[in-house]
Amino acid sequence: MNNLAVSNVSLILAFLLVLVAVFISYREKLHLSKDIFYSIFRAIIQLVIVGFVLKYVFQVNNVFLTIAMSLFIVFNAAFNAHKRNPHGHKKYWTSLVAIFVSTYVTLGVLILAGAIKFVPSQIIPITGMIASNSMVAIGLCYRNLFSLFRDQRQQVLEKLALGADSKTASLPILRESIKAAMQPTIDSAKTVGLVSLPGMMSGLIFAGVDPVHAIKYQIMVTFMLLSTTSLGSIIAGYTACKKYYNDDLQLWN
Repeated sequence: MNNLAVSNVSLILAFLLVLVAVFISYREKLHLSKDIFYSIFRAIIQLVIVGFVLKYVFQVNNVFLTIAMSLFIVFNAAFNAHKRNPHGHKKYWTSLVAIFVSTYVTLGVLILAGAIKFVPSQIIPITGMIASNSMVAIGLCYRNLFSLFRDQRQQVLEKLALGADSKTASLPILRESIKAAMQPTIDSAKTVGLVSLPGMMSGLIFAGVDPVHAIKYQIMVTFMLLSTTSLGSIIAGYTACKKYYNDDLQLWN
């Protein structure tokens, strides 16, 4: 197997790519230079810390520590999804339940099918991949719900006035929001291998794994991402939709 080594000099030279983005921001007066430097600094700090933590967790190979790391990822993903909800009556547990269920249902199926083993070197990275994609999909669902309820408020009020319940009045909005949340994952699945060589597949190929075997892992990843985004979007969508109504089944102002 080939070893992929990245020296400190290589990283410093690669930093020039960041300066390209900074130059474009300055040239086009985008005012993103500070954000770019902050995001890079934060990414470096986070990755260094996570790298040492994962090295320790992998060496210890403890079941409870593996579960704790997995739960930390899920809770953090839920917090970030919660922040992306622009609605004033949002609840953290809505995001937590959606990401928790979508992540561990998908993870459980993979373990039971024998696709992955319950070892930290597999459970933790896969949990991160699943939870992060669920987080993005749920964030998209939240934003679309908020936008459509705002734009179609009058139509919803008319349906309620004619005797429709909250679910019936909201169903077109809910379906459109779930569809919008799942669409990026579906589009990505359509072009995988033709346009992009995703992270897991590229990483395995870099590590010297036979591309045919790497493809099998990527197919598994595609299956699990479609599962988690659909589950997460449906759970979050239906739960968050109820928060747009008060106890008298009236839309919040």
